[in-house]
Amino acid sequence: MAKQSICGANCATCPMNGKCAGCIKTKGKPFGGKCVLAECCLGKKLKRCEQCKATEDSCCKKMELLKEINSLKVNGMPKVKELFALNGSFVNMEYSLSNGQKVKLLNDSDIYLGNQLPKKDSDRCYGIAANNTHILICEYGENGKDPEIVIYKKR
Repeated sequence: MAKQSICGANCATCPMNGKCAGCIKTKGKPFGGKCVLAECCLGKKLKRCEQCKATEDSCCKKMELLKEINSLKVNGMPKVKELFALNGSFVNMEYSLSNGQKVKLLNDSDIYLGNQLPKKDSDRCYGIAANNTHILICEYGENGKDPEIVIYKKR
């Protein structure tokens, strides 16, 4: 049987295919950590996001986060129109703090909702990663070079 996702992602095209058993079989924990979309669906006793009737064409958790992220009005960041399920290991960058300490703020085994957007009048990008407890907006250069925390806030 083919692996199946809760959010509607195509497991067959996922770069992590072969490294997880699929969302449905693992009850929303394909990499062992939490998934913001699976928690939303399973909390509503639904099997898949498409069953959510919060809006006609979108997931309620995505809509909630889109509103919250856009309300932050980050200077130079375009309006966020879409959020994608992202494995933490792909987006968990190491940041340098002012005291020289290096930190990672995300969990590699969790699945976040996020996106990458170009920074206005710059060659840098904004990266967004959010879950049920935090929103992270960072800025970085090509291939994640020199990442900087723009906003890290508790929800």
